[in-house]
Formats: sequence, structure tokens, C-alpha cells
Amino acid sequence: MKQLLLDTDLLISASLSLFALAFVISLFRVLREYERGVIFFLGRFQLVKGPGLIIVVPFIQQMVRVDLRTVVMDVPSQDVISRDNVSVRVNAVIYFRVIDSQKAIINVENFLQATSQLAQTTLRSVLGQHELDEMLSNREMLNIDIQNILDNRTDGWGIKVSNVEIKHVDLNETMIRAIAQQAEAERTRRAKVIHASGEMEASEKLVEAAEKLALQPNAILLRYLQTLTEIASENNSTILFPMPTDLIRGLFDTHMKAAQKEDKADG
Repeated sequence: MKQLLLDTDLLISASLSLFALAFVISLFRVLREYERGVIFFLGRFQLVKGPGLIIVVPFIQQMVRVDLRTVVMDVPSQDVISRDNVSVRVNAVIYFRVIDSQKAIINVENFLQATSQLAQTTLRSVLGQHELDEMLSNREMLNIDIQNILDNRTDGWGIKVSNVEIKHVDLNETMIRAIAQQAEAERTRRAKVIHASGEMEASEKLVEAAEKLALQPNAILLRYLQTLTEIASENNSTILFPMPTDLIRGLFDTHMKAAQKEDKADG
């Protein structure tokens, strides 16, 4: 009988020892460098602990882990109607992280889902205020607008939105053809403007050249002879080129002046 009582006492002692050891072990929690623990004492917020080894009393304290690393979240494709009534599908990606663990757990039920839903509605709202050309050409400006709106609205949740990137703007085939026609028309317009500018510059230079040649009749004659040489070198056919009377008169005047100089020299 004594042996039985002794065995029972030893079993109880061992059980109590194991229970005490298990209780002590359950007090300790390890939080990584990027984790924080939001501690509740009997349901009321107490403090934020971590990282490292912390103590949490079972049944009295409860801990909720919060990851502080940057979250990369894809925003599903959204149907957006632009300000110029063009229907497009747009998707994006947002980068955010928790900066206040207490707000992220207490102020919102599920901060990941809440941020995702807010990003979807904000994307539709912001892009709907702009025309299609702005969506395609000014993405950087739109990214900044969406980021600022999300950052302001998630501040009460303890979340910092660091970046927003619009990934794709999908158009239907009709709009793609219309944009291609618009681009072709724009290229044609630029080509015509450049051609007209070239014609204008060329005409101005021709006017300047004509004014300078008018001051020197001999220069006109040289230009005339140079033109004849260029034409004659192109082919072997006979070319009848009218001689302008102004040039003949210029040659005659030049010859008469030379003759008069010789007469004066002889005299």
C-alpha cells in the first residue's frame, strides 16, 4: 500500500513538473526583426512588443503578430470610363507597409483586404477624371495622384503607401485603330509643317541671293554661264537656251567700259 502511494506521489510530482515546464515555455515568444506583437491584456490593448524574445502570459494576454515588411499587391483589372467616354481596362500594383502596428490591428479588421478594396475604387475614381491621352502619356502623374490619395486615406490604419504603378491600359480593337489613324494624321501634319518651313526658309534665301546678284551684273552673268555648264554636262543633246537681253546689255556695257579705259590710257 505504501509503495502504491509512493508511486502515485511520484507520478503527480512528475506531472506537475511537466505542466510547470510547459507553462514556463509557453510564456516565451520569439519575434523576428520585421515582426511586432500587439499585446492585449484581458481584451484591452496593452502595448506593442518586439522584436526578439518576449513574454506573453497565457489566458491573460493575447498577441497578434504584424509583419512590417513592404507588401506588393496587384490591383485586379478595373473597367474605367475616361473623361472623353472611352472604356478601358486598367490594372496596377501598389507597394505599402505597416508603420503603426496598433492602428493596423485595432482600427481596421483586415488591413490587407481594406487596402486592396480602397486601391481598386481609387484607381477607377482617379483615372475616370482624365482623358485617354493622359492615361497613355502621363502615367507618372497619375501614379503620384493615386499614391497621395491612398496614403492619406490609409494613414488612420497605420499604413504607408510608398509607390503605385499603373501596369497596363487595355483598349479594344476599334480604339487601337482610331489611335493609329490619329498618330498617322499627326505625322502627316508634322511633315507638311516641316516642308512648309523649309520652303519659307528657301524663299528667304533666294530673295537675299537675288538682291545680291542684282547689285553685280557680272555675277548674274557668271551664274548664267555656270547654269549652262551644268545643263550641258548632264546629256549630249543640243539645248537651245535663250540669252536674256539684260545679260547681253551687261556684257556690252562691260566691253564699252573696258574700251574707254584703254582709250584714256593711250591718250
